[in-house]
Amino acid sequence: QVQFVESGGGLKQPGGSLRLACAASGSAFRTLTVAWYRQAPGKQRELVATRTPSGTTDYSNSVRGRFTIARDNAKNTAYLQMNALKPDDTAVYYCNANPPTDHWGQGTQVTVST
Repeated sequence: QVQFVESGGGLKQPGGSLRLACAASGSAFRTLTVAWYRQAPGKQRELVATRTPSGTTDYSNSVRGRFTIARDNAKNTAYLQMNALKPDDTAVYYCNANPPTDHWGQGTQVTVST
């Protein structure tokens, strides 16, 4: 079973950029549609971006044009490049498959604030 470890979060000012990374275990990673999710305080977890094994991507309306999801199957790693950050992007970010497995990582905190 694939497990995920997220990293790269931090505190950024509005308009800044961050690159999140997700290290996955297991050879099944390359067969999965990898996804980034986020959960803001008091809100449900939401799907932010997906990337299929063949490279097709999709984004939520709230991040389309600002975020880019990528993957490196040789390194079993997924990435989320986040540009033009907004305070509404503040959340804990998780990676998983889509549909998600039962194995969620700890996530990485992203805070966008002045």
